[in-house]
Amino acid sequence: MVVVDVSLILLVLVVVTALAFDFTNGFHDTGNAMATSIATGALKPKTAVALSGLLNLIGAFLSVEVALTVTNAVIKIQNKDGSPITSLVSDHGQALLLIVLAGLIGGIVWNLLTWLLGLPSSSSHALFGGLIGSTIAGIGWAGVKWNGDGSKLDGVLGKVIMPALLSPVIAAVVAAAGTWLIYKITEGVNERWKESGFRWGQIGSASLVSLAHGTNDAQKTMGVITLALIAYGSHTDTHSVPFWVKLSCALAIALGTYLGGWRIIRTLGKGLVEIASPQGMAAESASAAVILTSSHLGFALSTTHVATGSILGTGIGKKGAEVRWGVAARMVAAWFITLPAAALVGAVMWFVGHTVGGLAGVITIFAVLCLLSGYMYHRSRQAPVDHNNVNDDWDASGVPAETADAMAASSRSGR
Repeated sequence: MVVVDVSLILLVLVVVTALAFDFTNGFHDTGNAMATSIATGALKPKTAVALSGLLNLIGAFLSVEVALTVTNAVIKIQNKDGSPITSLVSDHGQALLLIVLAGLIGGIVWNLLTWLLGLPSSSSHALFGGLIGSTIAGIGWAGVKWNGDGSKLDGVLGKVIMPALLSPVIAAVVAAAGTWLIYKITEGVNERWKESGFRWGQIGSASLVSLAHGTNDAQKTMGVITLALIAYGSHTDTHSVPFWVKLSCALAIALGTYLGGWRIIRTLGKGLVEIASPQGMAAESASAAVILTSSHLGFALSTTHVATGSILGTGIGKKGAEVRWGVAARMVAAWFITLPAAALVGAVMWFVGHTVGGLAGVITIFAVLCLLSGYMYHRSRQAPVDHNNVNDDWDASGVPAETADAMAASSRSGR
């Protein structure tokens, strides 16, 4: 009689799903660094995503501090030293592994849905939301760290809500001031030379944002996988991340970045503001400054919120620039519902897995993830956006003109 090791299969699926989340994180956040460089022509679309992918890969190896305490800030499934809570590690950590798997599914589903809609939203908040939902379902409300102990900004309020509200505003102010200053200083410079010079500057500033993104976001997935390994009992050192985990997470986020989340790149580059090279450099520089300063001070920010705020700021800072506030409002709405929406999916997935039980429950929720992912990919192919049409003129629908024409022709032929 063959004995099935449910915990081992659960561990494998957690690792696979975590890497899948890392992949979606990569293509979901490519636009944060490269949207403005692509929109202004500073970099060709494929060159931009290749450069961003390489820098995300390098950045993933620069530090492991975030990885070692990835969930400590918002949920209570880890001790302070990074080890899992003892009550969750019986039977090779089945209880904790199911919570993590369900939470990852919540994060992936929300990432794919917002990508399909072309809405920039925080992958970090999607991950935290999914994990919060599955933790509440599996442990109860006491399993979430809603507030810190008063000694520092911590918990959902300090690490998620406050930065989400403040970071885009700060980035917008910095970018608006930078844009105004750039245009003031270069007032008498020939427009052609101005555009050419700032395009070179954009390459440097966009590269810095990509490097910072890889250093921060890839580590979240490293932390999830390392926690799962410790829970199962195959890794015991809470102060290190196995090399294969670092490498696989770095490759996953780099590959996702290279493939390019063209729908979100289009929204950030063309949908918010018709951006010129000086504005692009101001936006990227503001994003890099805010992200790196916050990292130094220990604040957890969403690169998506920062990048979006910076781009809006350049529209405010340039006299006569058109800012599409309707598009911005849709983004903000998505930001507000990211956490509860991902949490709801995470909670539902935990309940389904737990109710069905055992290996069947685990396979069921993983199959749900595969079906939903396949459906959203199929829907995306009906109105494709890629490196060929990402810079097409923006209209109210957000669909590139070439794609809209093809869809209309297909509709007429189907009548």
